[in-house]
Amino acid sequence: MITLSFVITLAIRLGMVLLFLPFSALDKILDFRGAVAQAREAAPNTRIAVALIVTGLFVEVLMPVGVLTGVADRACAFVLAGYCVTTALLWKQFWKPGDFWTANNGQGRTLFWDFLKNLAVGAGFLLITFGTNAAAVDDFFAHPMWSSHPYGLTLEHRQQ
Repeated sequence: MITLSFVITLAIRLGMVLLFLPFSALDKILDFRGAVAQAREAAPNTRIAVALIVTGLFVEVLMPVGVLTGVADRACAFVLAGYCVTTALLWKQFWKPGDFWTANNGQGRTLFWDFLKNLAVGAGFLLITFGTNAAAVDDFFAHPMWSSHPYGLTLEHRQQ
């Protein structure tokens, strides 16, 4: 039976992953050359840039599926959190343009907000990974592939 808590949980998780699947992944697929050109900003070697985009596609397609289905969702959310931080550090370098303090509408400010957005989304994925208490952190590292049972379905529930 589908409950209100099931629908809310699914909607929250869908909201978290929508940025990646389908939107960012589709953008990379439909404009692969443009994505590689952007990756070359962080990795001037074309082969490395292509590898970054292919890795990004892997993360952006498979990890959201795990988060949505609850299959190894904590591990998938952990990977997505790392992905958010990595992309912030590689492509949202607000400190580089040099106009952060001098121009209210400069590139540095724009990158800064994107940088913070990436960190905030990553933090949301860490809530899926670890939960909201310290004991859950130890539990994750002891059993990283276990599901968080996002929809309240555990083995005991399925057997009834």
